[in-house]
Amino acid sequence: MTSSSRRPHPHRATILDVAAAAGVSRQTVTRAMNDMPGISAGTRERVQKIAAELGYSPSRFAKGLVQGARTSLGLAIPDLTNPYFPAFASSVVEAATQRGWNVVLDDFGHGSGSGLDAVARLAPQVDALVGYFGASSGQAQSRMGQRPVVVLDHPAGQAAGTISFDYPHAARMAVDRLLGGQRRRVAYLDSGQEGTPTSRCSAVAAAAGEAGIELVVGRAADSAAAAREAVRTLVGQHPNLDGLMAFNDLMAAGAIKALQDAGMSIPRDCAVIGMDGIPLGELVTPELTTLSLDLRAVGTAAVDLVDNLLSGHVEAGSADATLVLRHQLVVRRSA
Repeated sequence: MTSSSRRPHPHRATILDVAAAAGVSRQTVTRAMNDMPGISAGTRERVQKIAAELGYSPSRFAKGLVQGARTSLGLAIPDLTNPYFPAFASSVVEAATQRGWNVVLDDFGHGSGSGLDAVARLAPQVDALVGYFGASSGQAQSRMGQRPVVVLDHPAGQAAGTISFDYPHAARMAVDRLLGGQRRRVAYLDSGQEGTPTSRCSAVAAAAGEAGIELVVGRAADSAAAAREAVRTLVGQHPNLDGLMAFNDLMAAGAIKALQDAGMSIPRDCAVIGMDGIPLGELVTPELTTLSLDLRAVGTAAVDLVDNLLSGHVEAGSADATLVLRHQLVVRRSA
């Protein structure tokens, strides 16, 4: 059968349409579309080509599209053990459920997993995707085809939509808070034990430089335990620190413990500021001053953007598909 004999269907193509056009079984189409073993490379390529010609997208849950099926939204999260991400995921689920959508969650940040691994698992099941893909955002969008991908916290991505955060604004607020408390010997604890600084770290370094502060930078894995060990080392190397900012609230909690281990009083001896505004900040002693995001608003913005991209009210890659959100400084006892 030639491609010229496969004319577009008046309805949305199903797995049975592809199977009939390719002269294979439904099971073979499933294997081809999901890169499963059991078929030859030539058959896989031929089935995928026919599926593209018919405008077929792999099924959601049941291995077969049904007219009127609910919208399915994929959510790719790097680490559900970090309290920030369950809070964000909850806000996405809430906003999606209000629309009657399904949400399929993938927690990819374990072992050697990556965001693209999550895309490979989610793509056969969903109509759109929200997630943290970093520099792989363009590849994530390519894997999803015409279905929109909304990438968080990576403004330089090539996805249909992006939601990023104004870290320079947040950094200036934190530095101004420390300066107001006469803090001049300041450290920043960044996420990651090696490599280039994160965008948060770069923003803090720029704000500190503008304020005439020589910033000390330490690095640790993204956990309270790792942060505690890293700050112990920082204090040993720089015993006169009087201010510390951390990549996130989880690491700030570990930093507080390390400073207390060293016999320092917070904020008298050293003020501490975190970032993200998760509930954990109210449970540590002293309560954590933080640069807080309204995570419910972030989740709502992500789902709203997906909805507008799916409906065509916002064009993929346009200025309207690029959102920048800001933190607020929540002052508590630690700074």
